[in-house]
Amino acid sequence: MKTDSEIQKDVMDELKWEPFLRASEIGVAVKNGIVALSGTVDTYGKKVSAEKAAKRVAGVKAVAEEIEVKLSHDGKRTDIEIAEAVVNALKWHSAMKEDKIKVKVESGWVTLEGEVDWEFQRNAARTMVEDLLGVVGISNNIKVVSKLSPTEVKQKISSAFHRSATVDSDKITIGVDGTKVILTGKVRSYAEKRDAENAAWLAPGVNKVDNKLEIDLNVFSY
Repeated sequence: MKTDSEIQKDVMDELKWEPFLRASEIGVAVKNGIVALSGTVDTYGKKVSAEKAAKRVAGVKAVAEEIEVKLSHDGKRTDIEIAEAVVNALKWHSAMKEDKIKVKVESGWVTLEGEVDWEFQRNAARTMVEDLLGVVGISNNIKVVSKLSPTEVKQKISSAFHRSATVDSDKITIGVDGTKVILTGKVRSYAEKRDAENAAWLAPGVNKVDNKLEIDLNVFSY
């Protein structure tokens, strides 16, 4: 099992691996496997990239992200300009029905609202906004509307787990309460915990995943 110092070094190395990040701008602290990121970046996309990089590192249990976005002069946009850019981005994405998504921008903070059929559409809307100039934060309030029964949702997630090369489906229990999925059991790493949650999110109609999976290396040792 990695020590906090080893995790810290690996996270710092992973940040250096990101081509658009300056690792020197981001502080990394680790306690009991929980990573705290701090510092200042000039775009919201860089903030997101730093968080994703930290979560990829083996041994990381959680990430507390305290990076601040301070736009450069060239990166500043009016709220109207940002709103127009968001609407245009949604319009040109083949998976989105832009007429179902409402956009609000206040002081660079983008709020997305509306309804979609799949979680990947909800995530796609957010991803399209992340790298737009002038954005300092995002509230993704888009809801996924369920068209399947809880039993059908559970069956689809279970099938996805069995197809996965990284998820041990025998150690995970799937619960479905309306449109919420509850995952319990044991996993070998944060990456497996994340992959299981991602697979659950891909089921149609799921709008919340309560990931209660515990990381326990010992239960898988032989």
